[in-house]
Amino acid sequence: MTGDRRPLSLGDQREAALEHAARIVARAWREFDEARDVETLPSAAMVDLLEEPLPEHGTDVIAGLDLAADVLDASLAQSRPRYLAYIGSSGLEVGALADLLAHSYDINLALDARGATLLEKQTIAWLADFLGFPAGAGSFTSGGTISNITALAAARERALPGSRSAGMGGHRVSLFCSAEAHYSVMRAAELLGIGKDNVRPVPIDDRRRMRPDRLADLIEADVAAGVTPIAVVATAGTTLTGAVDPIAEIAIACRQRAVWLHVDGAYGLPAAAAASTAPLFTGLDQVDSVSVDAHKWMFVPKACSALLVRNKADLATAFSHNEAYIPHEDDELNAVDVTLEYSRPLRALKLWLALRVHGAPAFRDAIEGNVQQARLMYDLARDHPRFEVRLHEPQLSITPIRHVLPGCTDHDAHNEALCRAMQHDGRVYISPAIIDGHTWLRPCFTNFRTTQEDVRVTLAVADEIGQAVCGGH
Repeated sequence: MTGDRRPLSLGDQREAALEHAARIVARAWREFDEARDVETLPSAAMVDLLEEPLPEHGTDVIAGLDLAADVLDASLAQSRPRYLAYIGSSGLEVGALADLLAHSYDINLALDARGATLLEKQTIAWLADFLGFPAGAGSFTSGGTISNITALAAARERALPGSRSAGMGGHRVSLFCSAEAHYSVMRAAELLGIGKDNVRPVPIDDRRRMRPDRLADLIEADVAAGVTPIAVVATAGTTLTGAVDPIAEIAIACRQRAVWLHVDGAYGLPAAAAASTAPLFTGLDQVDSVSVDAHKWMFVPKACSALLVRNKADLATAFSHNEAYIPHEDDELNAVDVTLEYSRPLRALKLWLALRVHGAPAFRDAIEGNVQQARLMYDLARDHPRFEVRLHEPQLSITPIRHVLPGCTDHDAHNEALCRAMQHDGRVYISPAIIDGHTWLRPCFTNFRTTQEDVRVTLAVADEIGQAVCGGH
């Protein structure tokens, strides 16, 4: 029995701990403004410490915070301006503050949370307006995978009413997506009973976009064979090259057979708000649902994905239920009636606060800046005697480049070795990509801190290291 004791309280150290944590955050923010010359690696002592067994005795909170900061400092931080691997978040400062507030209050959005529920609805409306999608409802999730699964669960219920209760009932079904769609589409098919083998990869064109003519043929062939199409997933920014499927033309093919059209915009959809890339997203107002990860190209910290749907009733049909422990006052729907998750933190707060503090134009400008950085990388690499680029300039902010040296007998092995060497060097962190069987370097620009000078440095470092590693493979 602990009585009135509070064994988990920080007691008289609480204020000092908060102030110390604030100093650590301030130091981290300052460091994120500039690229590092090298990446800090975990020391042998840190590795040993992180293998220690469960503590049976507590330690000083200040020492614990310092240790946590050391571990974070020895981790790969996507917030740094020359982290160009994969598709990173960039830890917007006001978003970090919003997370501190949200976690301190620890709101649960499973049911009606009063002010927090209203804030999430407003943020969904703001996001829909920013993207140009006529959302009737939406919610924030832990990531693009959950957003996509949620959308496709609603699509399944509309295509096969009652399937959430009775299962597929022996129906043969299919799901369509680009041959380069994200694996989360496959995962959704596996979890929803559609089956990975029933996902139809639609061929792509020379810009790596889904071909609407082939999509229409595949849908017609399935319908003629007695197969029920569940949905089509168009990708607004593929992970591999940043390709944007032609949404308007895909929407026509879907309307002809009343097939649900979902746009997976986890990475690229925010570019619908930037002037130079907005035309790529023509037809977005004609789709049934969209997903977007605000923790990617809207710069806020993870996790902050959102699903937006045209009709709220589609979500309610797929998810609503009555349980004795879930009140439904005046027959109003709770969040659990239109979402896949039950307990949900207030993920919307970081995007709401960021939009309120900075305003939508600042986000449009930052996205446009990344697009221009990708195009600068393309131009510099195209004009460089030791690099080659893809046939077409980048659609969004991913620019695959390839280091090519005269006399090199295996450029795939060379670029693979170059990528590993750049990661070990630490000045620029970059990831590889396999495109049509060949290895490319794949810089991706989704950080508001990255500058055009960082682009130039990246190419210079790649060339410097590339010439040094030649002969080592």
